[in-house]
Amino acid sequence: MSKNDVAILGAGMHQWGKWGRNFAEYGVVAIKDAIKDAGVDWKDVAISHAPGHADAELKEVALSNTGKLWSYTTNHYKPPEPYLAPDPFVPYTVAAVELDNEKMVVLGQLADGVDPTDIEVGMDMKLELATLYEDDENEYMVWKWRPVPA
Repeated sequence: MSKNDVAILGAGMHQWGKWGRNFAEYGVVAIKDAIKDAGVDWKDVAISHAPGHADAELKEVALSNTGKLWSYTTNHYKPPEPYLAPDPFVPYTVAAVELDNEKMVVLGQLADGVDPTDIEVGMDMKLELATLYEDDENEYMVWKWRPVPA
């Protein structure tokens, strides 16, 4: 860690395995409780490390911005926090795209205005940046997938 880095240590307890939910949901609860216990807003967390790798050096790596649609699904439920859902909630589609060069699958929402009934597995996709949300000081960006015109 550099002298300007801040480590967040917090504790939270929940009924592991007693809710009948998947492990990702249990992880979200544990992380949110630890951040709350540390007195930090989740929006202020810039990056985290896997346990045992706190000293690992992170390296920026450029990835392809095009690929083939590998899978997709439309979510008709409002995810738990920290997801920022519009009010009223609007279903959204998540696309899994296999990058052209790396052959790794990257998840992202479909770009605004793309109808999920117009996409199909195997079609060419291109990454674009979009605004996730804004506050008084910042515009928070996210990547989304758009079909490449035929």
